[in-house]
Amino acid sequence: MVILNEEERVALRSIPANKSLLGRAAATLAVVAGLMASLLTGIADAHGSTTDPPSRNYGCWQRWGSDFQNPTMAQQDPMCWQAWQADTNAMWNWNGLYRENVAGNHQGVIPNGQLCSGGRTGGTRYAALDNPGPWKTVTKPRQFTLTVTDQARHGADYLRVYVTKQGYDATTTPLGWNHLDLVATTGRYAPAGQYQVAVNAGSRTGRHVVFVIWQASHMDQSYYFCSDVVFQ
Repeated sequence: MVILNEEERVALRSIPANKSLLGRAAATLAVVAGLMASLLTGIADAHGSTTDPPSRNYGCWQRWGSDFQNPTMAQQDPMCWQAWQADTNAMWNWNGLYRENVAGNHQGVIPNGQLCSGGRTGGTRYAALDNPGPWKTVTKPRQFTLTVTDQARHGADYLRVYVTKQGYDATTTPLGWNHLDLVATTGRYAPAGQYQVAVNAGSRTGRHVVFVIWQASHMDQSYYFCSDVVFQ
């Protein structure tokens, strides 16, 4: 599905109404060709996210990307609904939630309550991801394999995987560093389409948030992902 921004809508509206049918068709095709070129460029420049368990915005895109205007989302998936309403680009750009030049000082740069948006990276684009509420969960065993998908094959200096402490309630409390335990950290990964890490959640049960930092290798670029899970 191609979503037109305002500039693109204006371009289509600006095609003179008095053009011949053939002329209007040719002009419309020219605009569409430009849109496709832009879309392909966006894919080439894409980045990545945690895809298993899915990050909040990747999950929203996965479930609703082809049906994002469906009003039943408000009842069936209210947290995705509020995120789509706040800024559709948070889902269309599910692979772009990163900050640059953090220099490893993640806790100093990302404030409590803003971990899922990467400290409001991109202005307010991802801010809705910080909101507590009944985010859709996936069920995982306490020992599982986590997957980060890297569309641009940036490589990774490391992955850090945190899991919330027992008793934290993601439905009522924005995520803070004080809610997390570091459960896995890795070395470098050569550039590839996916990076995986074994995660052991210990004795945790019930609803939790898995928080991932992916430090890309091609430059000082840090990605931050929140995934909602239920441990059996």
